[in-house]
Amino acid sequence: MTQAKIGIIGGSGLYKMEALQEVREVKIDTPFGSPSDALIVGQLSGTTVAFLSRHGRNHHLIPSELPFRANIYAMKTLGVEYLISASAVGSLQEKVKPLDMVVCDQFIDRTKNRESTFFGEGIVAHIGFGHPICEALSSVIADAIESLNLPDVNLHRTGTYLCMEGPAFSTKAESEMYRSFGATVIGMTNLPEAKLARESEIAYANLSLVTDYDCWHPEHDHVTVEMILDNLHRNAENAQKIIQETVRRLSEDLPKSKAHSALKNGILTPLDKIPSATREKLSLLLDKYIE
Repeated sequence: MTQAKIGIIGGSGLYKMEALQEVREVKIDTPFGSPSDALIVGQLSGTTVAFLSRHGRNHHLIPSELPFRANIYAMKTLGVEYLISASAVGSLQEKVKPLDMVVCDQFIDRTKNRESTFFGEGIVAHIGFGHPICEALSSVIADAIESLNLPDVNLHRTGTYLCMEGPAFSTKAESEMYRSFGATVIGMTNLPEAKLARESEIAYANLSLVTDYDCWHPEHDHVTVEMILDNLHRNAENAQKIIQETVRRLSEDLPKSKAHSALKNGILTPLDKIPSATREKLSLLLDKYIE
């Protein structure tokens, strides 16, 4: 199976990478079911990458239905060590405008019933998550954005992503509450990915693409669906340029990441006491520590 050190997950509006060459579909069955779609492996900036459409290429999965564990496990199966996650978000701050890019470094969890760990069933592990994003990978993405000088795009190198359940958007009261938390943007998908990527020892970074202000904004009612869809389309075009430049930079110098050893001291269960079925199920994550 072709290996790819760099993975890309595309959110709403980003269902494929136009610049990918020599593409082929790879269907992977994982112990956690099938991913959202077939993974697309190809060449981007002369580097092998794996791309996955988070909601499926036809956008048929709501956030609560996403097979997060299968998606991350599939990336791990392909040898992904660096994962770029692009997502459409709403802004919770006046200074963060539609078409801006936020490279978030923190999360707030407001989800309810998301599968966000590989562990359990006889094995206990706790990963450090105080800094949930790989700083080294985030810096490469931010530098790539800055270098491109994209029109109408302002870069925010840090920010807090509030992850809500969905699929309905926030009420105005909820939106005001989230603003009081100090959150920068709001979305429905990235936090489970970040947790699972850390458990998989994959360096994970977020690229938040702002489509609109959340419903807190006094002029939000003047924003039409057509305007939001137009922003979604423009964001997807910008995201492709940013990801291509990020991959080009990574191909020249892959940064070291603390995420790559996240499980080293995190497994509490003695390895010889892990049930055989669970051990086999998680062999992709555990073998380096068992051998």
